[in-house]
Amino acid sequence: MTWDDVVAIASELPAVEVSTSYGTPALKVAGKLLTRLRPDLDSLVLLSVPVDERDMLIEANGAVFHTTPHYEGYPAVLARLGAIEPAAVRSFFRRRWLAIAPKRLRASLGA
Repeated sequence: MTWDDVVAIASELPAVEVSTSYGTPALKVAGKLLTRLRPDLDSLVLLSVPVDERDMLIEANGAVFHTTPHYEGYPAVLARLGAIEPAAVRSFFRRRWLAIAPKRLRASLGA
């Protein structure tokens, strides 16, 4: 999977914008961070992932999911671009989108 693939998947959701965060490529909804690329780790930052779920993901599939000390105690997990499946990206993005999108946008998705 490439960043372009990630952008295409995220673009399936309303009002997703290509942006930057901490000087890296990012996707936002209404100015709120959906995801960002960690080019140094060739990974996506997936947000709104509770710590216990993150730990389970890493234990179950460490080839895809990982973390760094920077994210300890924060509800996020890193996913290796070359290993994560598009369906998983869609699922994480939908959950995060529902958490951050304004009410009017959520209504457009039937949420």
